[in-house]
Amino acid sequence: MKQMNSSYKLLALSSALSALSLTAAAQNANVVYQDSNVRFTLVTDGTVRMEYAPDGKFLDNKSFIAVNRSYPEVKYKKNETAKKVVISTDYLTLSYTKGSGPLTERNLSIVSAKTKKKKTADGKHLIPFAWHPGQKDAPDANLKGTYRTLDGYDGDSRSDTGKMPIEDGLLSRSGWTLIDDSEGYVFDNSDWQWVEHRPNEGKTQDMYFLAYGNDYKKALHDFTVFAGKEPLPPRYAFGYWWSRYWGYSDNELRQLVGKMQSYNIPMDVLVVDMDWHYTEEGRGGWTGYTWNKRLFPSPKGFLKWAEQQQLETTVNLHPADGIKYYEEGYDDMARWMGMNPAEKKDIEWNASSKRFMQGWYDKILRPMERDGIDFWWLDWQQWENDKVFPRLSNTWWLNYTTFTDMERHHDTRPMLYHRWGGLGNHRYQIGFSGDAVISWKSLDFQPYFNSTASNVLYGYWSHDIGGHFGADSINPEMYIRWMQFGAFSPMLRTHSAKNAGLNKEPWAFADKERDIIRDIIKQRYSLAPYIYTMARHAYDTGVSLCRPMYYDYPDAQEAYTNRNEYMFGDNYLVYPITQPMNDGVSLQKVWLPTGNDWYELTSGTMLKGGQTVERRFMLDEYPIYVKAGSIIPQYGDVKNLHRNDEAVTVTVYPGNVDTQFVMYEDNGNDKQYATAYASTLLSATHSAEGTLRVSIGARKGEYSGMPAHRQYRLKLVASAVPEKVVVDGKQTDFEYDGNNLSLMVDIPETDCSKEKTIEVVYAKDAPVLTDGLIGKFRHIQQNCIAVKNHNPGIVFAEPLGTMESAGIAMTYNPEKQKQIVATFRKNYASLADILKQNGIEGEDARKFMLAE
Repeated sequence: MKQMNSSYKLLALSSALSALSLTAAAQNANVVYQDSNVRFTLVTDGTVRMEYAPDGKFLDNKSFIAVNRSYPEVKYKKNETAKKVVISTDYLTLSYTKGSGPLTERNLSIVSAKTKKKKTADGKHLIPFAWHPGQKDAPDANLKGTYRTLDGYDGDSRSDTGKMPIEDGLLSRSGWTLIDDSEGYVFDNSDWQWVEHRPNEGKTQDMYFLAYGNDYKKALHDFTVFAGKEPLPPRYAFGYWWSRYWGYSDNELRQLVGKMQSYNIPMDVLVVDMDWHYTEEGRGGWTGYTWNKRLFPSPKGFLKWAEQQQLETTVNLHPADGIKYYEEGYDDMARWMGMNPAEKKDIEWNASSKRFMQGWYDKILRPMERDGIDFWWLDWQQWENDKVFPRLSNTWWLNYTTFTDMERHHDTRPMLYHRWGGLGNHRYQIGFSGDAVISWKSLDFQPYFNSTASNVLYGYWSHDIGGHFGADSINPEMYIRWMQFGAFSPMLRTHSAKNAGLNKEPWAFADKERDIIRDIIKQRYSLAPYIYTMARHAYDTGVSLCRPMYYDYPDAQEAYTNRNEYMFGDNYLVYPITQPMNDGVSLQKVWLPTGNDWYELTSGTMLKGGQTVERRFMLDEYPIYVKAGSIIPQYGDVKNLHRNDEAVTVTVYPGNVDTQFVMYEDNGNDKQYATAYASTLLSATHSAEGTLRVSIGARKGEYSGMPAHRQYRLKLVASAVPEKVVVDGKQTDFEYDGNNLSLMVDIPETDCSKEKTIEVVYAKDAPVLTDGLIGKFRHIQQNCIAVKNHNPGIVFAEPLGTMESAGIAMTYNPEKQKQIVATFRKNYASLADILKQNGIEGEDARKFMLAE
């Protein structure tokens, strides 16, 4: 059996697809029928555009949703008579009665293809359907999309407005989706494309019909063909963001960053909330553009220092109040707008005015960007729609104008940080989900909220991890569970309201809690090469980093009912803990899909797929499952994601499965990533004789700043001690971590253009170590320490003492592994009696047994 991450298959085709898009036929070549009023265009074999124009003038300009008008060639069949035209592809059959006016149920229908086999090549079902204009989807069939904000929501409800009205998404269990773009605004043809009304507004029809059965990934990719891709954020965006609504000064932020460094906590983004500018009446307010010199005597100096710390800096903008006469950039902006600065008249906000917005960027924001602001945190909370274009969402439009302004004027990748504005906004990341209530209900809602957002390709929500407001202190258990979820979210950003009791600085917690928080952040950084590869996968395919289980398992009812369970990329399954512990332990019922076995990360247990299991987790443990045999590229101890030449640990998880993974890399922050990138094939194969062969392939591709050399290390998780290790034909030494049952091998060859091969030879009777032994080692050690802390004089008898030291004993004496493991397992089976022999009873004994 062979596994290959889907990003590998798509990256292999990426160059060809990019070239195809450059030479793709114009839209007219994909027009399969046109008369004086109606035009049908095949976008893909499962997507058709249907237009009606009373004057025969069809829209070729870009709309807010549809920004691509040229498509790859589509195979189809056409049967035309004097009265009727029938268009057929592998996914749908469209029938239209000619010359019969606007598209209605009387003259147009689309049914699922009858000639297609029941299943597609990858096993997805083609669900039978029959559709006509005006037909609504079945109740509760749509799998939902996302919503503008979590502001004020406690879970999925607000006290004033009730349950969140999550918008419908692109996917439905009915197997089809209709996108009606008839009333959507369009772009003009200027250099910086601007909003304009659609010709014959209100009189035309412009619809997209998507047919996909339950091949949800196809639907998402088909959508990108006409609606554009989900851009790849800069690599640093996947690191840790520090943010707090607090009146920080330059000095305080320097101290905070220094403490992060002293605690060895990596960080990439420094977020400064609205107090960076004056907020008092007559000098500022909710809106402001003038640095508060009392807090930041030299804004340039502060931003230069942040750059020296390899931190990206963003500041908060609330732009709705326009530009007041007292702002530093007012005079330049007033003159730009044709006003006399001496009159000191406020310049009102007008997002649909191209003149105003050009001035806002050029005269107000650009000077601060030159000083060192890397991107903007947009925080629009005022009126919903523009005052000139009544259906123009201010949120959507601000996202578009800010992203494209950066695209036009920056050498680096455009990125912003704002709320969801509606369909098409997937092209302008990242999402700021707003001010959620601090509660277990809010934590419980956010995994589902992430997953459904991927159904509209909005795959980069950034939540206020830990919640924003509604409490005067932090519940450490809730915060740690939220952080664990955050580490397996699109973005990891902590934030809170301006309340002294809501300080989330890691050192504000007790030592044990601080260490857990630090380990969570470091775990996030260790996964950066994997996460970044999956982000590229999202760009190529439309399948986001956090995606619902039904993408991969559409026929399983559990994929729909277990709504908080999700895939984190292709290899990790996550089921967040969103309820408080009971007696010091969290119980979680986890559905493990069929098709492969699943390795439980925290315990080291291999579990069979195709079952629901109830598992136990302590506070420092989390329900994370890796597909058996997965290869995951990881970082070691890194400061941030600024560099692209960090050492990579090729981590191979247990499972007798031949696997492959392609590690993606690029410059990290340039705009050429679509074609300028590199990939390295990682593969693992097993022989019947007990030899594992791991290959780190020669790197393919090229990008600016690409390092010629990289240090690699191989890590085999839950591995027995081997008889020997051979690297590139030469036997070599290895390290063995007994506590984590992991084998580490340093790879001497660092030239990225050369393949490296490692052979690990095991004895035929090598022990299998995937029965939760790693978790048992950890629990015994932790509880022995806990007992000594309130009974310092205790002396552990031989069985318990050797159990506590079993892991480290293997580190020192790996050749004794079989004996050490056998002794530990024997003693563990009698743990209750052994505890009694050591005088450990009551609550102490109960804690030893909790993890069982």
